[in-house]
Amino acid sequence: MKLCTGLVFCSLVLGVSSQGWFSFLSEAYGGAKDMWRAYSDMREANYKNSDKYFHARGNFDAAKRGPGGVWAAEVLRDTRSLSSTSPDADRGHIIAV
Repeated sequence: MKLCTGLVFCSLVLGVSSQGWFSFLSEAYGGAKDMWRAYSDMREANYKNSDKYFHARGNFDAAKRGPGGVWAAEVLRDTRSLSSTSPDADRGHIIAV
């Protein structure tokens, strides 16, 4: 739903042309890949309390791509905050923020 809302917003308010759609979508895809790469690196590093660094790096890399990358980083950040876990998660309890 957020994808449709974001695309309609861009087309109506920002006046994105058809070529702009392709650019926006490719930036969003690249931004999502940047965020996934940072997440994978975080899991591989397996250092305690390093998640803020890797999330910041993913956001930075995604934002460098342009408006589509910024949008993808925001959507993924919001998704992460909805599904963030507490220390109880290792016992099977997931607490949404």
